[in-house]
Amino acid sequence: MRLLYVAPDQVVPGTLGGSVHVQAVAEGLADLGHEIHVATSPGAAWPRGAVHWHAMSPPLGQPVLRWARAAAVASLAREIRAEAIMERYYNFAGEGVLAARRLRIPAILEVNAPVVDYPGSPKALVDRALIVEPMRRWRERICRLTDLFITPSAEMLPAWVDPARVLRVEWGADTRHFRPRADAARLRQGSGAASDRQGSGAARLRQGSGAASEAAPFPKDPARVWCVFAGAFRSWHGVAHLTSALARLHAAGDHRFGAVLLGDGPERPAAERAARDVPGIFFTGAIPHDQLPRYLAAADIGVAPFDAMRHRPLRLGFYWSPLKVFEYMACGLPVVAPRLPRLTTLVEHGREGWLYDPEAPRALDGALTALADAPTRQRLGAAARERAVRDFSWAAHCRALDARLRELLRTR
Repeated sequence: MRLLYVAPDQVVPGTLGGSVHVQAVAEGLADLGHEIHVATSPGAAWPRGAVHWHAMSPPLGQPVLRWARAAAVASLAREIRAEAIMERYYNFAGEGVLAARRLRIPAILEVNAPVVDYPGSPKALVDRALIVEPMRRWRERICRLTDLFITPSAEMLPAWVDPARVLRVEWGADTRHFRPRADAARLRQGSGAASDRQGSGAARLRQGSGAASEAAPFPKDPARVWCVFAGAFRSWHGVAHLTSALARLHAAGDHRFGAVLLGDGPERPAAERAARDVPGIFFTGAIPHDQLPRYLAAADIGVAPFDAMRHRPLRLGFYWSPLKVFEYMACGLPVVAPRLPRLTTLVEHGREGWLYDPEAPRALDGALTALADAPTRQRLGAAARERAVRDFSWAAHCRALDARLRELLRTR
């Protein structure tokens, strides 16, 4: 199939989950023999390979104006003779679906954010104040014009959507690059130059001299149990919960744990405050996604301390298909995460990780101490890797998508 994939509000290559997702799906479908063209915002140089990349950003850099790119998308689709258009969903988008309808070719909508309004949504209140609810009507129109929905959670779609038009499939990890490393212990044998306790000095974890810094993403302290967090530091990602748990353990006399926190965002100051008096907690800032595998492979435990109550759309349920969890698992790390309905289907407690009660005080502390034993971590990590390869790889995602695309084109 000659497919045009439309995601103007994402930047490729990039470090955020959406950027990683778009590049991984495009490359995975190309590996399966499809001719893939992607319209997206350019980051640095386009990734090399079989995918055809086309620069297309939202008008005035505003994602809420994505819908205005419908004519440009249709023009590009004509130029490349696209047989279908797949759009990455955004509340105020629809340009890909509209272009597909104009050209009378299949429209595919990739949905990883709610189409329906969550309870108490300010957008819904504004919509109702406008009497005719234009935003809801627009979203539902786009859904009626869509031939196939790709989503990890059908609950994000209007209830009237025919299940036959929905492919429910998880997002994933690149299990070729995110994998356990036999030299993981060596990755933790740093030169000692980056032994700052936390905060700004920890940026030196990624500095040093030549090959030594490349081989040693963690500081020299092999006796520690290293926790890792990777992602955007937003309130609902819960990174401050991890640093607070480590601070409590340290205050109680348990000095076994350290942490390397990969990424940046608005919650970093709160996380740094919680870590102020705790040795062995390091903040790297944002790092390129292609460097992430060696950081994860050097860790002992992958922590995803989501705080669902801090993100109002999650009142619909934990609809995320979290990339960090899949990447931890692919690297052979046991996962520590809250016991939430969707997460219990992704991580089996006591087999692939340790799930804690997010309402219980110090439950995260207890989850970390439960994994202090190395043989336990190794057993759970091996099972996590096996599950990631089988169920949560981009290859598995793209195989499922490939089958539906071929069926869609054949029946169309």
